[in-house]
Amino acid sequence: MIKVGTAQLWVNDQDEALAFYTEKVGMEVRADVTVAELGNFRWLTVGMPGQPDFAIVLMAIPGPPMMDDETTEQVKTLMSKGYAGTVFLETDDCQASYEELSARGVQFHEAPEERPYGIDSGFRDPSGNNLRLTQVRDLAELSA
Repeated sequence: MIKVGTAQLWVNDQDEALAFYTEKVGMEVRADVTVAELGNFRWLTVGMPGQPDFAIVLMAIPGPPMMDDETTEQVKTLMSKGYAGTVFLETDDCQASYEELSARGVQFHEAPEERPYGIDSGFRDPSGNNLRLTQVRDLAELSA
């Protein structure tokens, strides 16, 4: 059986990203390992409590030889605009989750709004990655 175990987000600062995702979004650390043999490469993952089979890798943007300077700058530019990927967080109550995350210091650029697929809102992490907080309608409602 094949399943998705992790997804990756590029981050400018792993410590800043770790604080944001754990303290503000409410995720927990899954792995935080530094591998000296790989130039002190840090494997840092977080995930939602109660969902142990999936984690997000908070990956520092590498430099040469893995990524040339031009590519590094392109990735940083896309991130700053919110176009390096999106994480979709689902909730049973978008308004309540929006208020909870806002109280923790998450700054939303889109408040909860009714959409054809449910209630949706948006925010970004400190690196500029786009996150959506969504209360998805029942699939039966969508196909009706």
